[in-house]
Amino acid sequence: MPPRQGKYKKARQPLASLEEREGFGVWGERYLEWLTVRNYSPRTVVTVDHALRGFVGFCEARGISRPREVTKPILERYQRHLFYYRRAKNGQGLGARTQRVRLTPVRGFFRWLCRQNAILANPASELELPRKEQRLPGAVLTVDEVERVFSGIPVETAVGLRDRAMLEVLYATGLRRSELLGLQVFDVDFERGTVFVRQGKGKKDRMLPISERSRSWVKRYLDAVRPELVVPPDEGWLFLTTLGERPTPELLTHSMHSYVKRAELGKSGACHLFRHTMATLMLEGGADLRSIQEMLGHARLDSTEIYTHLSVRRLQAVYEATHPGARADADEREDVEDDHVIRRGG
Repeated sequence: MPPRQGKYKKARQPLASLEEREGFGVWGERYLEWLTVRNYSPRTVVTVDHALRGFVGFCEARGISRPREVTKPILERYQRHLFYYRRAKNGQGLGARTQRVRLTPVRGFFRWLCRQNAILANPASELELPRKEQRLPGAVLTVDEVERVFSGIPVETAVGLRDRAMLEVLYATGLRRSELLGLQVFDVDFERGTVFVRQGKGKKDRMLPISERSRSWVKRYLDAVRPELVVPPDEGWLFLTTLGERPTPELLTHSMHSYVKRAELGKSGACHLFRHTMATLMLEGGADLRSIQEMLGHARLDSTEIYTHLSVRRLQAVYEATHPGARADADEREDVEDDHVIRRGG
């Protein structure tokens, strides 16, 4: 009797090839799903996906299609590839930080594969990442320079008033760009003088103080501008574009950069410039590093310590009080000033 059709028809279809079942595509998707299920942020998942695609492309160009075919020498070749890589646009190489961003997800991917028993041994277990570089922010504004930037914003327009409110919040709190765009209307508590940051970096909430001046600008924006920008249904975002949408990070960066450039300070920057400025001015004003760490939302204190290198006023005071050359310069200035007073008959 011939076998019945229908019930077992699907089971008799050819199975996926071994290369497909054990290839980078299948395991890569599973790893990204694993990260998502464990509540890693969408931004992290996208970063990992981008890094793995670069590594997989490198492997496939060399005839390697499955994770179990990857060895430590191959990973080291990929690391050298990143080091010597040059961008087609400007011929510049990848910085140490960018190389780490490309390699760290690859290392995590193979660690996960080993735990899933997909590979017998982890070829990336002894892969050494490039050493971290401790670079200082490119520029920091003084109080007068901040006011020059603010004075150049056309607050008589709806967009200008909105941008002034955004810049005031950035300067007052040191929020990241994504954190500012994630603010909702009721996150600013005008009575308590606080702002609630939802799901900042690392998916961490935090409550921050916000200055009275910045609150007043936000209030002006809420009363005079936002009602005209809202397009129903109102999703509750604090800052809106002229189309009633939440601004994109690129739009925010472009706007803030244009205001800094317009002030003709000889310095460049955008949102992060005001974050660095806030932290540096607080430190120079006597704030302790732990408080600045809380304001910035840093997970580790060593991320905040870079601002001790930006704040040079204390170092200048010690230098002038202790260095012989500095004391000699001060004495010479005093002699010149005294001589000037004597000549004037003082």
